[in-house]
Amino acid sequence: MPAAPLIIMPPIPATNVPRGASDTARGLAATLTVALLGACAAVGPTYQAPTPDALALPSTWQAALPHQGEAAQLQDWWARLGDPVLTELQRAAYASNPSMQKAAAQIASARAALASSKASGSPTLTGSGSATRANAATGAGTNTTVSAGLDASWELDLFGSVRRNVEAGEATAQAREADWNDTRVSLAAEVATDYITYRACLATLQLTRADATSRQATAGITIGSYRAGASSSTDAALAEASAASARASLLAQEAECEVDVKALVPLTGLAEPALRTLLATAADRPLQAAPFAVQSLPVALLSQRPDVVAKERALAAASASIGAAEAGRYPRLSLSGSISRSVVAPGSGQVLSTPWSFGPSLSIPLFDGGSAQASVRSAEASYTIALADYRDAVGTAVQEVEQGLVRLASAEAREADVKRSADGYRAVATATEASWRAGSDSLLSYEQTRRDAISAAQSLITVQRDRLLYGVALYKAVGGGWDATATAAATPADTADRALAGPSLSFAAPSVNVK
Repeated sequence: MPAAPLIIMPPIPATNVPRGASDTARGLAATLTVALLGACAAVGPTYQAPTPDALALPSTWQAALPHQGEAAQLQDWWARLGDPVLTELQRAAYASNPSMQKAAAQIASARAALASSKASGSPTLTGSGSATRANAATGAGTNTTVSAGLDASWELDLFGSVRRNVEAGEATAQAREADWNDTRVSLAAEVATDYITYRACLATLQLTRADATSRQATAGITIGSYRAGASSSTDAALAEASAASARASLLAQEAECEVDVKALVPLTGLAEPALRTLLATAADRPLQAAPFAVQSLPVALLSQRPDVVAKERALAAASASIGAAEAGRYPRLSLSGSISRSVVAPGSGQVLSTPWSFGPSLSIPLFDGGSAQASVRSAEASYTIALADYRDAVGTAVQEVEQGLVRLASAEAREADVKRSADGYRAVATATEASWRAGSDSLLSYEQTRRDAISAAQSLITVQRDRLLYGVALYKAVGGGWDATATAAATPADTADRALAGPSLSFAAPSVNVK
């Protein structure tokens, strides 16, 4: 059954109560209020963020930190890549992407809820007024009644229910702000990933188109030689098959590049014709190296990753909610008062009255079937869930940085060897082409060496693309230039920071041509 609160109300003084009695009532009410306020405080746990040890955060990174270039701030890393097209795409995404709009609306909602929580701890004052004109049934004449009044009430925050709700609201608003920053960082990384993939696709398309042209030229030469009786039918058939295969590969690559363009349309919010015009201006512009600092201590992620900060703020809100639920088990004290002024004007004259009332009311929950206790247990369970989410977010952040370091280091180490491989296979293909033209080597041998050269050139494009993509992923993994502390303190000279260079990508892939 529902709770049956005990209501204690002092007598309401009438208008004719002597002033001394009224003063006594006010004094007793004030004394009761001060006594209760002094005896009570906010209930529930006092929040403290988990320590790095409690989160099982490693003291150092296990993967090696690469050291290239000079350290620079993360905030302007995108501009340092040297591609204004990428910057413009990201700016368009910030302005129109639904994810950003949703995150901004969630901030507004959280701030409105916080304002409502703060307002619940303030007194309320309402006014009223009326005017009536009535004709008495006894024939005594017509009466006009005009009245106006004020009603005030204030529930005192004895056990911190309002304070805890305000704490939860502030933490929730901060979490939504961190979510907005996480959305911004993630969106920038997603746009960059799709843009880099498109640029790599264009480089591969250029390579594929050159290869198809080369194979078609080879087929023409071979068929002409076959018709002149200088080549076999097998060579002619092989050349035609090779040219057909290259044309099919070219069509498939063109389709992939079209898919990449269409992936950028919803991300940036740009109309496709305008997007294509913008992309056309960056066809031959290489992306430049962009160093940024990677903190050597994983504990820095607790303030650098907006998603981790959002989880920590959600944990703080859950802790405050326990106190708010706990306060529901305690008495509630309210002060209320009213005053009004009435004027009744019968035919014989006016009658004035000024009734008023004031007094405290104390509500004590006696029995609610365990509802209040269940609310506390639910809030405690929500805190446990939030703590698990926070620990999971920290673990994921550490994992992403560790994996990013390994992948980027591997791509950097592979690039030099892949480039040497591409140069070597290209040289072999060039030499084999000369031998085939001179008649000292077969077309089959030439086709094999050309396939090897094309494959090696494609591998070079891939490793260049991956190196930049891994740089973007690592940039996102370390927070994307965001810092919850919002400080610009200089890094001490004796710290163990390392500079991580953003990779340079020009997609200058070799090609094999037959003339």
